[in-house]
Amino acid sequence: MNDTPGWASPGSAPSEGQGAGVPRPSEPIDGSGPAANWSPTQPPAGQWSPPSAPGTGPGAPPPAPGWGGGPQGHSWGPGPQGHGWRQPPVAAKPGVIPLRPLGVGEILDGAVSTMRAHWRTVLGITLAVSVIAQAAITLVQRYLLPEPAAIDPNATGSEALRQSADSAQSALINNVPSLLITMIATLITTSVLTVVISRSVLGRPVTLPDAWREARPRLPQLLGLTLLLALISAAIMAVGLLPGMLIGSTAGAGLVVIGLLAAFVVVIWLMVRFCLASPALMLERQSITTSMRRSDKLVKGAWWRTFGILALTCLLTLVVSVIIAVPFSIIAMIVDGGDMDRFLTDGAMDFGWPFLIVSGIGQVITATITYPLSAGVMALLYVDQRIRREALDLELARAAGLPGYDTRS
Repeated sequence: MNDTPGWASPGSAPSEGQGAGVPRPSEPIDGSGPAANWSPTQPPAGQWSPPSAPGTGPGAPPPAPGWGGGPQGHSWGPGPQGHGWRQPPVAAKPGVIPLRPLGVGEILDGAVSTMRAHWRTVLGITLAVSVIAQAAITLVQRYLLPEPAAIDPNATGSEALRQSADSAQSALINNVPSLLITMIATLITTSVLTVVISRSVLGRPVTLPDAWREARPRLPQLLGLTLLLALISAAIMAVGLLPGMLIGSTAGAGLVVIGLLAAFVVVIWLMVRFCLASPALMLERQSITTSMRRSDKLVKGAWWRTFGILALTCLLTLVVSVIIAVPFSIIAMIVDGGDMDRFLTDGAMDFGWPFLIVSGIGQVITATITYPLSAGVMALLYVDQRIRREALDLELARAAGLPGYDTRS
């Protein structure tokens, strides 16, 4: 047995009837090699025929499913290329993915297939959360946030540094509320969509009330996990930047750049190792620290593959976001009647309600498309890693009620 929840890895025990004292086929019995164990009476050369398929001999029982000439089974006998094994059986597919190790394209296709198969549930949660979140962001930007700090392009020396620092501080203050609202929206959609995807893998229907009822108790733990990972990232970045900031001068600036790059690499490495903690927390109902350990175990040995899939997903979501956001932003500026030249040169513009509303619609459409894609890839990547390491496909086949699988726990 291993320490994974619910099952042991296949092949961890010897075959039935093969004890420690029973030699394997490749081992000589008397120590003189395999040839010495052959019988002195051998059939004539060329007279051997392949064994018959199960169920073809006299009085034999009917063949088991998957044997004896079925289109998805193994069998001996004449085929298009002579005697030999036929093609291996096709993996069962009760839902949006086949129950076997997945390729990158199959993971992306599974996420899109979930959006198509359960579009009412997916669209309901993502659209509702996106509209509420974007409305909150728009109100905060309009009424609560201070005006962005102005920058004089002709300033030089210490005055230019001061203005740059004020601008960076203003941008940070203006972005923090939006980031917090977006994080909460992402948590809610990710939790519900993870449940939806887990049902779609089994080919089971799911409604929005059912998914919300199952995901709601895990939201506090998911929030704690997200905050913990954010604090870890912030602490690593602070450690990387602090030495250079304390030194100051030109040498300190160079050390800040080096520390920033090193800290960024460490943060990326850690976030990839813990990227499956969220699905583990939701689907296995583990604690925060246990989910992080589970993610670390599942990603171990597959870091570059996991990183590549996540990077490809981020690239796809970025492309979709740009394709949708840029036209809406241009339309918003035209409708708002703002000066495009002033925005491009000074970087500042007094946005009115028309701009905020039109650009907000574009953000809602972007989130409605990208949230399910990101959550789907993360959940299916978790399922794929468990299939590869823990034979989760057998458990999923039993849970889906597929014929031919033992229903016992």
